[in-house]
Amino acid sequence: MTDTISTSVDLSGEDVHWSPEGGLSYGRYLRLEEVLTAQTPLTDEHDEMMFIIIHQASELWMKLCLHELDAAIDCLKRGEFGPSFKMLARMARIQEQLTQSWSILATMTPADYLRFRDKLGQSSGFQSYQYRMLEYRLGNKNPAMARVHGKTKAADQVRKYLALPSIYDETLIQLSKAGFDIPSDKVERDWSEPYAQSEAVEAAWRAVYADPEKHWALYELAEKLVDVEHRFQQWRFNHMKTVERIIGYRRGTGGTGGVSYLVKALELRFYPELWTVRTSL
Repeated sequence: MTDTISTSVDLSGEDVHWSPEGGLSYGRYLRLEEVLTAQTPLTDEHDEMMFIIIHQASELWMKLCLHELDAAIDCLKRGEFGPSFKMLARMARIQEQLTQSWSILATMTPADYLRFRDKLGQSSGFQSYQYRMLEYRLGNKNPAMARVHGKTKAADQVRKYLALPSIYDETLIQLSKAGFDIPSDKVERDWSEPYAQSEAVEAAWRAVYADPEKHWALYELAEKLVDVEHRFQQWRFNHMKTVERIIGYRRGTGGTGGVSYLVKALELRFYPELWTVRTSL
């Protein structure tokens, strides 16, 4: 035998902190004891653990999305476009992780899921308050959606996000500040109501896209928003196809039509003029 293959790491010469000073270890910093004991399956079925972890991990990624999105909007309000671009770019990468999670869930067969589905009762991802807050902040202002959180601790937070301007609302304010003719009812309105597309707003974006060098910050912001929405649609599509693969056209546990509802959601656009302007350029 001529080749020697190492089967363990040589720690000689390494100054490992076996007992970290101050007691702040990796596990304590991340509160892993709480995180790793938060999985409480209702059955003994093997796939339920995966089902729980996928959804818990998705909630953590959504928490980070909200963190980045809120900060990006705050930066836009101050006219700080550069930092907001970085945050939106990071959010797009987070969305890749959320989309990828469906491919893991899709390894579960219909038979696997049906072994524990009835134990879920009426619990559903439709009830995710972070998802609702994220949609509201992105621009899907549907007040009726808040009803599902009516008796939960998060209800006030959800309604707060409903009343806040979306990132597109703030973007249109920035367009107006830059001298574009944006209708007053687009920059001063009840932010809890759905946005209605406008020919005047499309005309403003057409001017931006016609001369990107002159309007570079707004042009870059528009493309960042398109990227975020594009990835959100990819997440929704993968969600729909995963549900279709696992439960077919059964109703969802939350009461929606399941796949039929998710197909309707795919038709939603957060930033209509950023899509229609592509045809009119």
